Amino acid sequence: VQLQASGGGLVQAGGSLRLSCVASGTIFSINGMGWYRQTPGKQRELVATITSDGYTHYADSVKGRFTISNNNAKDTVYLQMNNLKPEDTAVYYCNAATMGGLVQGQGTQVTVSS
Repeated sequence: VQLQASGGGLVQAGGSLRLSCVASGTIFSINGMGWYRQTPGKQRELVATITSDGYTHYADSVKGRFTISNNNAKDTVYLQMNNLKPEDTAVYYCNAATMGGLVQGQGTQVTVSS
């Protein structure tokens, strides 16, 4: 499985961004996908996950502001981010839990200005 993330950028506080992550390869082996984020000097933080059955989980810090979803083919996961805050600034990574293990995509930078 390979993952390609996109959609990051610079936005003012209170604004919105939508991240996308497209999976290719043996997508039938994907059990779930998710987004993590990391800032320099900090540990990688779970943002949101979604299983192939559609169950979602969010970090407390993004509940009510971010929404994770996937498409019918289950090969693309989205992260709709609303009411962005400066503390949301990070590199966002897409991950996929597959039968062969965890696969991580490249990151996309999200910068929120105050």
